[in-house]
Amino acid sequence: MLVLVAPGQGAQTPGFLTPWLELPGAADLVASWSDAIGLDLAHFGTQADADEIRDTAVAQPLLVAAGILSAAALGDISPGAVAGHSVGEITAAAFAGVLDDTAALTLVRKRGLAMAEAAAVTRTGMSALLGGDPEVTVPHLEKLGLTPANVNGAGQIVAAGTLEQLAALNEDKPEGVRKVVPLKVAGAFHTEHMAPAVEKLAAAARELTPSDPKLTYVSNCDGRTVATGAGVVERLVGQVANPVRWDLCMQTFQELGVTALLEVCPGGTLTGLAKRALPGVKTLALKTPDDIDAARELVAEHV
Repeated sequence: MLVLVAPGQGAQTPGFLTPWLELPGAADLVASWSDAIGLDLAHFGTQADADEIRDTAVAQPLLVAAGILSAAALGDISPGAVAGHSVGEITAAAFAGVLDDTAALTLVRKRGLAMAEAAAVTRTGMSALLGGDPEVTVPHLEKLGLTPANVNGAGQIVAAGTLEQLAALNEDKPEGVRKVVPLKVAGAFHTEHMAPAVEKLAAAARELTPSDPKLTYVSNCDGRTVATGAGVVERLVGQVANPVRWDLCMQTFQELGVTALLEVCPGGTLTGLAKRALPGVKTLALKTPDDIDAARELVAEHV
């Protein structure tokens, strides 16, 4: 059983969209999406530097566009389940047919703008903690006023809060944590700092007409499957200010009988977690079009 997954913010790197735009029809498709949402995706995906694409309002639509574009390059596939990490959940909603591509990109554009506005209120950020025991790490973070915003499994938790709180974490790591790594994001996502964005996203969601998922959709709110389009959209709104539980998603993959995990562009993060948390499961990250043939072989073996 194949699971198709989409990464979240921080996975982007300068120029990562460049080779994908060379595929037949890709440049025209991305241009049409850019016109629809008022953002030059091709420019930001090919020419912008790291600081420009760290901007939440840019990074989020860019990631969803890249995910949809790279999955489309595989042709018509039917994975056993789909899921996304943070903003990748909108990409997964497009995979499952809950939202069409333009609706997904319109929603993520509004999400990115709302979250960027919320992030501008207070100087905040996120850092990944490598190693450690969650039962020790989580109380330590809470003592420092930080939120365990992403519980990723495989020994990784992402802390979020003010820059001062994150600086204190660097000086006072939880027992067992080997390293604290700042992430390429512009705010404390999936925390109370994002509460203002929830209201704006809820208003945007009311304009949608979602369809029920055509594929098994696993929510990173709690790792559960969601059977209705309305339920998916409700969770897309709420997760902006609530922790991502990717660890529970991977538990659900196991319960569903996963044998392979394929991560769309810009892949790497979620396959890395799967290699540690899902031993025996084959993994592949779609980083460039050079990976398409291997991805098709993986699909053929596991779908």
